[in-house]
Amino acid sequence: MDNKFNRDLETMTIEEIKHEQFLENIEKSKWHRYIQTMKKDWPLYAMLVPVLIYFFIFRYMPIYGILSAFKDQRVLTVSIGQSPYSGFYAFRSLMTGDYAPDFWQAFRNTFAISMYGLIFGFPVPIILALFFSEIKSEVYRSVVQILSYLPKFISTVVITSIITLMLYGGNAPHQAPGVLAQLFMTIGLIPEGTRMMLEPQYFRSVYIISGIWEGAGYGSIVYFAAVMAISPTNYEAARIDGASKLSQIRYVTLPGMAPTLTIMLILRIGEILSVGYEKVILLYNVHTYSTADVISTFVARVGGLMNPSGSILNVAASADLFNSVIAMFLVLGANFISRRVSDTSLF
Repeated sequence: MDNKFNRDLETMTIEEIKHEQFLENIEKSKWHRYIQTMKKDWPLYAMLVPVLIYFFIFRYMPIYGILSAFKDQRVLTVSIGQSPYSGFYAFRSLMTGDYAPDFWQAFRNTFAISMYGLIFGFPVPIILALFFSEIKSEVYRSVVQILSYLPKFISTVVITSIITLMLYGGNAPHQAPGVLAQLFMTIGLIPEGTRMMLEPQYFRSVYIISGIWEGAGYGSIVYFAAVMAISPTNYEAARIDGASKLSQIRYVTLPGMAPTLTIMLILRIGEILSVGYEKVILLYNVHTYSTADVISTFVARVGGLMNPSGSILNVAASADLFNSVIAMFLVLGANFISRRVSDTSLF
């Protein structure tokens, strides 16, 4: 080995030897810089350890449970690894079998609610951030921002209770509708005597509008930070050129926010099929299943149910895995399109 190495050195020119030594020194200095940086900023790396542990326990370890979508767990005491494979039988039962009508209804509802939330809910935090940036008084702006953030920190149970009290009239004939329901009847938005919480055609509107009220203020934080990061000299140059306030927003503010808007839109597209079950379960009832049942509530409802043949096919796991795969492709597609049409992408 040493003789071969010596022969290689003899055949190498002086320039090649110097180049190899130069690359070796760069590699050593790179690792030396990494080590020095970690020694210098060790408290920051120590704070990162709990985050890594959290993601490993609650994000990576549960990936093993994906196998349950392909297992036939006839005996509940047998672990997932010891259960026999059932192939794609659970997926066939989900797509075309006994569970197909409920699943595809939940899939349509999930997609519809998310798309409406994206179309009507995504611009609202941006508009709020633009309004906040135009408020000159620091005290007034802080108060308004805090008030807009508050609904995000209220429990989902409390939020749904407030919504129910303001809209629900109950089943009893003598029970009056809520304050908002009475207002909608007065101005003619809904017919007299309508019980909004018991009518399936109103569930999506109630869910989306309440979601905008709950999260718009909190969601505006990111966009407000993006607006504040734009250099004031850009606005001064626009004013010198005679640009109005709307023109400044169009040609200065929005282009400056473009990278943030792109990243947030890609992330939001990835959540199109991820409607949380907590709020839906607290708001829906047997009368509104046709428009309120989503994939997450479908998974919670059918999880562990016995199919006619007597085996637990983990249809819930199959539905959740199907949902995750579709969401992954949506993120990849949105990121690919963003990278092609602009210089900003998530990865």
